[in-house]
Amino acid sequence: MQNIHSVTWPVQNVLAFTTTRHHPVISGNKPVYSHCLNSEHDNLAESSPPFDSFNLGIHVGDNNVQVQKNREVLIEFLPEQSVIQWLDQVHGAKVVEINSISNEPVTADAVFTREKQIALAIMTADCLPLLLSTKTGEVIAAIHGGWRPLAQNIIKHTVNKMAVSAEYIYAWLGPCIGNKVFEVGADVRDHFLVHSKSFIPAFSRVTDKTPTKYYADLQLIAQLQLQQLGINNINLLSHCTYTMNKEYYSYRRDGTTGRMVSIICRK
Repeated sequence: MQNIHSVTWPVQNVLAFTTTRHHPVISGNKPVYSHCLNSEHDNLAESSPPFDSFNLGIHVGDNNVQVQKNREVLIEFLPEQSVIQWLDQVHGAKVVEINSISNEPVTADAVFTREKQIALAIMTADCLPLLLSTKTGEVIAAIHGGWRPLAQNIIKHTVNKMAVSAEYIYAWLGPCIGNKVFEVGADVRDHFLVHSKSFIPAFSRVTDKTPTKYYADLQLIAQLQLQQLGINNINLLSHCTYTMNKEYYSYRRDGTTGRMVSIICRK
């Protein structure tokens, strides 16, 4: 079971990846998976249950010193001298341009940059991470795609601020809670259908539930929103964080849990 999923971009000068709940260790230029470590690495510090083993969220109740150690491991996967910009994600629609690194988390649910050596990070544990890049790699973005930000058109706000024609934008959608387990109320469905009936296929009714519940498909919602903007270069990793319990953290499944991170940066 892998601990880091690389994102294959058609743009050579963009690097992106998403983590799992497993702790990566660098061996040369390749990650070694924590459950396969030899005795040389047996004393590797890891987050303890329920955050085991590679939690990257400071705010979830894990030991902050250990979380910081986990975050420092990520630097080994990034271009030289790159620094990660962390966010305080509040399930809103605020988009911030990052021109320089802030030591404090930036309050936003989407960020973009034109600068090199700035890695943009989105933390998730069921919500949808979205990464965007222009065809030339000169502008990159990262979006926290919970249902609330998506309902507030955070993708559209981000693309507008990137100020690039949609035909030149590539999108990647990461692991999130799947469309067979993500239950929402009729009010959530209505939030999307009031904007467009095209979102009807993204919701399927849960049988035998009162009041009425629906299964929501976050990845399909995001795809439809991207396509409505004219963005058709879309790739995705269709893993369900809720059901793949040995690989991913899931807030809906576990309540108290760690966070994965999806990262994009210019090389």
